[in-house]
Amino acid sequence: MHRHGYKGRKLHREQGPRTALIKGLADSLIKYETIETTLPKAKEIVPYVEKLITKAKKGDLHNRRQVIAKLHTVASAHKLVDEIAPKLTGRVSGHLRIEKTRLRRGDNAQLARVSFVDDLAEAPVAKPAAKKKTEENA
Repeated sequence: MHRHGYKGRKLHREQGPRTALIKGLADSLIKYETIETTLPKAKEIVPYVEKLITKAKKGDLHNRRQVIAKLHTVASAHKLVDEIAPKLTGRVSGHLRIEKTRLRRGDNAQLARVSFVDDLAEAPVAKPAAKKKTEENA
């Protein structure tokens, strides 16, 4: 049997539970800004969230509605569009990183941490306004 034309990983699930899993992982990643999951799941959600970030950067109504449709909660979609996407404007792609962490104790599965490359804690710094020197007092 060949595997030509089959895109993505099945993750031992049918189509409905698989899409729900990916939506939930993407939702958690946006909510907590970092998650730890198995390596195949991490490799599956990174391109999914990258596409959402690209849509969120545009920020118009149509793209906002598309982001809402691809996530479980509306609050996380608004957080992505309003808070996270403006902080990622300096980067065209490659917003997320996958780091292998440890082997899970129960089944020896490889775990990985998915997080944003840029630090989202620090807000984008605006340039300070130029101060006019007044020499009236001198």
